Amino acid sequence: MEHPRTGQVAVIFVSESTGADEPGYAAAAEAMAILVAEQPGFRGVDWVGSAEGGEITISYWADDASAVAWREHPEHARIQHEGRGKWLQRYDLMVVDIRRGHQWAR
Repeated sequence: MEHPRTGQVAVIFVSESTGADEPGYAAAAEAMAILVAEQPGFRGVDWVGSAEGGEITISYWADDASAVAWREHPEHARIQHEGRGKWLQRYDLMVVDIRRGHQWAR
């Protein structure tokens, strides 16, 4: 059986926060979570974060065009700019095609 993510595009965003304006950062993250869920081609997201400010967000997209459209969405672009100016110390972003996978659950 094919994995449900096979054939999708994943955008992997690894970041470290500055710790500045944590309430503003949290509010922006919540607003982006609502907005991204409305985007054509959006297939889901996984997120993990540490108390030290490290985060990994993986968003899943039907195709590359959908991921690019999200990158270029005006409100998302505004938040990206604000993040680089205030909330983020660094980030690394990778876009990958999901070729295969498997799942396991107890």
